[in-house]
Amino acid sequence: FIMRAYIKSWIPQCLRILKSPCRLFHGCNRLLTSQIISYYDTVNQCKKELPEYFNFASDVLDEWSQLEKDGRRPANPAFWWVNDEGEEVKWSFEELGFLSRKAANILSEACGLQRGDRVIAVLPRVPEWWLLNVACMRTGIVFIPGTSQLTAKDILYRLHASNAKCIITNDTLAPAVESVMPDCQFLKSKLIVAKGSRDGWLNLKELFAVTSADHKCVKTRSQDPMLIYFTSGSTGSPKMVVQSHGSYGIGFATSGRYWMNLTPSDIMWNTSDTGWVKSAWGSVFAPWICGSCVFVHNMPQFKPAVIAETLSRYPISVFCTAPTAYRMLVQHDLSSYKFTSLRHCLSGGEALNPEVMAKWKIQTGLEIYEGYGQTETVTICANMRGMEIKPGSLGKAVPPYDVQIIDDRGAILPAGEEGNIAIRVQPRRPFCMFSEYLDNPEKTAASVCGNFYVTGDRGIMDEEGYVWFAGRADDMINSSGYRIGPFEVESALIQHPAVSESAVVSSPDPIRGEVVKAFVVLAPAFVSHDPEKLTHELQQHVKKVTAPYKYPRKVEFVQDLPKTATGKIQRKVLRNKEWGR
Repeated sequence: FIMRAYIKSWIPQCLRILKSPCRLFHGCNRLLTSQIISYYDTVNQCKKELPEYFNFASDVLDEWSQLEKDGRRPANPAFWWVNDEGEEVKWSFEELGFLSRKAANILSEACGLQRGDRVIAVLPRVPEWWLLNVACMRTGIVFIPGTSQLTAKDILYRLHASNAKCIITNDTLAPAVESVMPDCQFLKSKLIVAKGSRDGWLNLKELFAVTSADHKCVKTRSQDPMLIYFTSGSTGSPKMVVQSHGSYGIGFATSGRYWMNLTPSDIMWNTSDTGWVKSAWGSVFAPWICGSCVFVHNMPQFKPAVIAETLSRYPISVFCTAPTAYRMLVQHDLSSYKFTSLRHCLSGGEALNPEVMAKWKIQTGLEIYEGYGQTETVTICANMRGMEIKPGSLGKAVPPYDVQIIDDRGAILPAGEEGNIAIRVQPRRPFCMFSEYLDNPEKTAASVCGNFYVTGDRGIMDEEGYVWFAGRADDMINSSGYRIGPFEVESALIQHPAVSESAVVSSPDPIRGEVVKAFVVLAPAFVSHDPEKLTHELQQHVKKVTAPYKYPRKVEFVQDLPKTATGKIQRKVLRNKEWGR
């Protein structure tokens, strides 16, 4: 097995245990490797019942590990991580099992966590994030990922809302965590992923050196909670979306097979940040249920040249990134690069412009297969293998979902009419839906209209069942695939003395699709200030107060804001003005 120096530096003893040579793959065993994916695909297609007990670590990852040992899986790594410094980590499924069992013991023993406890992990794309994710599955601990762009205030809110018992982060974010510790007495432990030790923190690297890899995976029910994601709403603070072991563990079998087109010999690179749900989709569950290799470039900043270089240098066969990235890539001359292994391209997170698809096809010869879903769901619609691609469409419903366009009363609308994109949840709720918005029964109930779960997106379905995105039903902003709630940005702005009132909406942008724009009513003392300086000051202020990606890239100073008779700000009026509607 290949393991690079990076991993040797902190777990040398693992190498002595993993001595078995990588066996070559024999073509005749193709049938056996597909049995795992076939079984879970039939559950998605409603041909088999959801198993009562399911755990992704023991029922999927450990099964692939066994097939690998038996020489029944291609000699592909299960995980392949690289960075700009030339460091590289490769793990087989067997190594992933070994290391994640060690991590499971660390969480149970040193961190003192029990089944059902919640842990927040705020880490960039480092290999440990994957180990901890799997370790939580093995122990029945609920994993709560967060983006590295969170501020101290965001972290405090998440710790309190989730009542997490442990937080895991790195050197960069440790000071932010420490600043809110006095208000978090309920926290049992703090675990740091860093080379050196830090006062008051358990160190993952040090614990790896002394912890056993002997761990028995807990038996989890399919309906037991596995993950919690915080998702921005158009009003109020972010909500907690609970996904079960079965929903995300089994729910990506069909889209992994038919949308992402994955097989055990594929190497899939999905560029999502670990804090976003797309990382769970494309960098954990879909590739691993299909026995594929998860490829990761730690890539702290998005650079088109780095993406193009990586696609040409490594044997990546399936690539998934946000429309914004494709827009940047087609503007970056790709003619000097050869993507020799690339055969399938995917996109999700926001709507993809047909022009970008056309340019990508001219430059690479490949189609982009768009998919659509939410934190609350698995893949709702997708352009699947063998389907005709209609540029600009989200594709068709992915089993087990029955997707319809409904009106505000829950009645199904005829083809061609715009309405709410919805998923049938009566008489039977699909197993691969979120369990609930944690501690928020009102919001959970409000997501259902008649027999349908309402996505909050507007769309049209054509005669052939293809779905076309028409926009958000609420005021959410989707910039470069980041979901941004206007409320959070407005709350940050109002903390600045210059702002008497503000309204935040989406505004068109050629690269990002849409960006955050703030309409600001100034406090009297600031009316005569230089608008350019003030714009910059407000932008910097928002970056400090909330996660930097939420800052308003456009600011317009106005006398007043449009309001309803009851005094509610009419963001829709401002949004329509921006989009020329």
